[in-house]
Amino acid sequence: MTSHVRSRRPSVRPVAALLSVGAIASILTGCAGTVPMEPAADANNPACADVTVRLPDSVAGEGRRSTTAQATGAWGGDAAVQLVCGVEPSGPTTDTCVNVNGVDWIIDDSAAPIYRFEAYGRDPGLAVFVDSNQVSGTEAIVDLSAVAKELPQTRKCLALSDSLDITKQK
Repeated sequence: MTSHVRSRRPSVRPVAALLSVGAIASILTGCAGTVPMEPAADANNPACADVTVRLPDSVAGEGRRSTTAQATGAWGGDAAVQLVCGVEPSGPTTDTCVNVNGVDWIIDDSAAPIYRFEAYGRDPGLAVFVDSNQVSGTEAIVDLSAVAKELPQTRKCLALSDSLDITKQK
């Protein structure tokens, strides 16, 4: 009596199909890997979760990337724009402050061409780092002001004239 034993070797078709799906997924994600980032000290603040779920798909014309840390965001092939929620909010400062779409942003240019923009007076704090050799910092904070508004505002930027008591002398 002859025994007919079928080979249990896996079929090539399912493996090829799986590889094709992986290749398509790589193309759709732009072959960009996950951006390694560190979470801020207060990254698990519920207000940061409100920010994270509202992060836009593009900032300053750059597509969103995955990150390795909670309450962070990154955009661009070289992660030219990076956002971190949960940073320690800055106190009063003499740094330049601009209001963009209802959000006060302080600008730190000490590491130019990497600029640090902080949504001033928001708690928890929100910082955005922009490589100005690749994207416009102005465009980045315009695109991110809507999510910064999700954070409670505790103070505003003031002009010097707002803090002086100027009276007429006779």
